[in-house]
Order: sequence, then structure tokens, then C-alpha cells
Amino acid sequence: MAEMFPTSAKEVQKLGWDYIDIIFFTGDAFIDHPSSGTACIARYLQSYGYRIAIVPQPNWRDDLRDFRKLGAPRLFFAVNSGAMDSMVNHYTAAKRLRSDDAYTPEGKAGMRPDRAVTVYSSILKRLWPDVPVVIGGVEASLRRLTHYDYWSDSLMRSVLLDSGADWLCYGMGEKPMLALTRAIEKGWSRHQMESLPQFAFYRKGNPAVKDGLLLHSYEECLSDGKAFAENFHKIELNANAYAARTVIEPVGDGYVQVNPPYPPSTQEEMDSFWDLPFTKLPHPRYKDKRIPAYDMIKDSIITHRGCFGGCNFCTIAAHQGKFIQSRSERSIVSEVEKLVKMPSFKGNISDLGAPTANMYGMGGKDGSLCARCARKSCLHPSPCANLDRSHARVLALYDKVCAVPGVRHAYVGSGVRYDLFLDEKGYCVKEGREYLRALMLHHTSGRLKVAPEHTEKQVLDYMAKPSFKLFETLRREFDAINKAEGTHVELVPYFISSHPGCNLQNMRALASNPALKGIWMDQVQDFMPTPMTTSSVMFATGLDPRTLKPVFVERDPDRKKEQKSLFFRKKK
Repeated sequence: MAEMFPTSAKEVQKLGWDYIDIIFFTGDAFIDHPSSGTACIARYLQSYGYRIAIVPQPNWRDDLRDFRKLGAPRLFFAVNSGAMDSMVNHYTAAKRLRSDDAYTPEGKAGMRPDRAVTVYSSILKRLWPDVPVVIGGVEASLRRLTHYDYWSDSLMRSVLLDSGADWLCYGMGEKPMLALTRAIEKGWSRHQMESLPQFAFYRKGNPAVKDGLLLHSYEECLSDGKAFAENFHKIELNANAYAARTVIEPVGDGYVQVNPPYPPSTQEEMDSFWDLPFTKLPHPRYKDKRIPAYDMIKDSIITHRGCFGGCNFCTIAAHQGKFIQSRSERSIVSEVEKLVKMPSFKGNISDLGAPTANMYGMGGKDGSLCARCARKSCLHPSPCANLDRSHARVLALYDKVCAVPGVRHAYVGSGVRYDLFLDEKGYCVKEGREYLRALMLHHTSGRLKVAPEHTEKQVLDYMAKPSFKLFETLRREFDAINKAEGTHVELVPYFISSHPGCNLQNMRALASNPALKGIWMDQVQDFMPTPMTTSSVMFATGLDPRTLKPVFVERDPDRKKEQKSLFFRKKK
């Protein structure tokens, strides 16, 4: 088994190290699992010979000894807030403080600060002003430019300015972080490093990029919601392009520059990210303490990255990208074989998938068309004719995983897009019935959870979700399979209340929709605007950034609560 990363001076000394190349500061407890971004980047850089140490959940309230205990690294500090934005981690959609934290031992709340990236980075720059600080992860990635912050109800400038960080790595970080590490090690000048893909930085003065995508300034966005909406639409179209442009956003007497990302990772590159010696265990420092998030991920297998669904309230594509990047079957089966040998494994894979599980192996039939396309979604408002929606590869993967000795069940706990195999008439792909049947009978532990999100066309259009008629098709086919097989698998739909465009009348219509009769329905959540989504821009400005037309937004906390509670009253 691979050695665990050191988290204390004593552990560093035990390894006999006289220096550390990179020190990570993270808001989560450290779990050496590929579901953890910190672990992924740390293991990847370690595979190239770099010495990595981790400081999980440092205490920012005392004399800052956690920030001093390992000294300064040879190359740089790397900072993230953890697997979630720290504000989403801390607060509900009603802005109430959560009572627990799944990413902390024993679920204890309050072990990371609000806006953790900013707090950690500011402390490090104050203590070690000459050591570069690189921020990344979800919180930094989605706050790289002007963004709406729901918790302060304001537009905030790029996190680069408030954190004082030198560099911001956005998206999935293996390739960019290796490039940055090598550049710092070689002593590249700041000017040379400014060309590195998938990094953002702040500079004073005027930008040198002549063919970049110039946005309205932060100050213009503050005074004019339309400018902010226009900015976001440009950013989103650019981010969805295969070959993106450099983005320039003026701020004060300077500008934020966001360089284009690396191309989507190849299958070989994806395998290289996972074929690393993860222990798949929490750090020994936690001893017998339970980390709730670990219970959810310890027996899971990630098959791919990215999502081309393009839901307006979702941040997956903004962080992982639109293009699906799949691992090979060999790499996945190899990970399963290692999982089976772990003493804690009981035979059940809790989740074999990714944000959208059945997108594994999918993409454009003609890649050259995808390279010229800037559609946000390959499925909305209608499926792209160039999209290969065959489920043959994902079905074959399920069979290979289930054939591994020691695997009793391989459940798909992540969401699936039923509009990938159904339309209003029925199955729209050859393997559609086979996939739904396999999912229900072999890869679902009693309940199949899906996310129609709403029933009303007006609201679904603002969400960029398919017609509710597809859910009606799903239920018809679902019931037919249950009847034919003599099974009692349940269908559990998820819904969102108070999304921009949704009023009380829409929620009444949802709650009384006859297609939902007899279905167990307790899954409705109040809409929470998160940075860098179309829906959050609608919420902030009252404008649809795609058309700049007004959209109804329910902002009153009591009426938002009424929308959600009406669903349960009607159900009762």
C-alpha cells in the first residue's frame, strides 16, 4: 500500500524529508480517494516525484500554528475549500446555518471558515509573502470572474482579488497543476507563466492580449444588471467551445485574465489520473472517527468526467467541462478488483458512474462538428443529431464490473438522463429498453431516482430541462417492466421550487399533476443560486442571459418557503 501524505511536522520528520515541494491547505478532512480533488492532484504530482504534504481543515481562529507548522514549501502553497463551495457547505437555501458537515470527522460543523479559499490564502500571503499561492477546486473555479453571491446578495469580484492568490487553477486540475509546478521549478518569469492554459490571474494596468474576449468591467456589472447578464452569456458560450478564447475582465485599475483550458482529456490521460496508488482511506490521524462523506464514497467508482446536459442551475459543466472524458474499461475493472480486496468491502459498489452516469463513452459522431459547436447543451432544446446516444458501451461496462469475483451488486447511485434513451413516443435508441431494464433490475437498490425538476413547460425552459412528457413516458415504461418482471422497484422524482420563472401557480400545478399519482414524492428542494450558473444570473438580475428578456424571480423568503411547503401540503 502506498504511503499516506504527511499532515504534521512529526509525520514529515518520520519520512526523513528535509524539504516539501508543495503544501496543500484544504477545508475537508483528508481522504485519499479519487473522489477527493485534493487527493487526485496530490497523487498525480507525487507520481512525478514531487513531495506533497496536506494540511486539512487548519485552525484559522488561533495563533495560526497550523499555517506555520510545516514551514514554507520549496515551490508553492495550494489552497481549496474542499469538495464544495464553503458557503453551500455552511448554509441552506433559506440561509440558515447547517448543523453538520459531512466532510468533517463525526460530522462536526464549524471546522472551516466562510469563504475558506479567501481566508486560507490571505493568511498564507500574510505569513509567507514571497511564496506563491495557487487556489483551485470548486469554490475558486466558479468564482474566477465577477459572480453573484447569494449569501451576501451582491455581485462579488473575482476571488483572486480578495484572496490575494497569485494563480487560480480552474476546472479539473491534473494537467494544469503539473505544468505550473514544472514552470515554478524551472524558474519561469511571471510573464512566461501568464501563458499557461487553464489558469487565471489578476494584473494591474492594461491587458496585452489583443484577440481576447473582452467583458464589461466589474464596476459596470455592479451598476447595470444587463452588463452582468451579457458577460455571463459570453463566458458560457466561450466555455462550451472546444477551442476557447482568452477572457479579459477589467477590475479597478487592472484586469482578471482567464486563459483557455486544456483540451478534454483523452482516455489514456483519464486512466493515468486513476491508475495511481490511492489508499482509498481517510488519513490515519482521524483514527476511528467517522467521516460521513467517506461512507458515501468509499465503495464508489467514478467512470468519467463532464456533462453535456447543460442544466441552467448546475455547475458540473462549468467545472468539469461539457465534453465527456471516459476511462477505459480496463482501468475501471482494475479499480474494482482492488476495491474487492479491501477488508471493509461487503460486495456492493455503492455508485458506478459520474454526475450523469449513462453518459459514459458518449460524444459526437463527427468530432469535427463538435469542435465548431458552442451549444451549451447537447440535449436542450432538442437532442443534437450528431450525438451518439448508444448505451452499448455502458451496458458492457456494467457486465464487466459485475463479472469481477467478489462483486455482488454494482449500483448506479448517480443521476441518469432518461432523455438519452427515451422520447415522448418511447425508446429512441436501440439499447433503451435494455438499459432501463438493467438499471431497474440489477443496478438500483429498490428506488430509481430521477430528476424531472418540474412539470410546467415555462419553468422547464428556464431550467433547460426536457418536457415533462418524457417523464410520463419513463413512468409508463418503468411500470411495464415492473409488471413484466414481477418486481416492485420504486420511481422517485426530484423537483425544485422557486427556480427563476416559477411562481406559486406553477407549484400548484406540479403538486396536482396526475402523472405523479401513486409515486413516493418527498424530494423537493428550494432553489439555491450558486456562482457561475445561468439560473443564478437570472436570480440576480431578473433577466434571462440567453435573451436578455425579463424573467419572474421569487426572492421573498416567506413566499419561497410557501412554494416548497405547498408541494408537501398538496401531496398530503
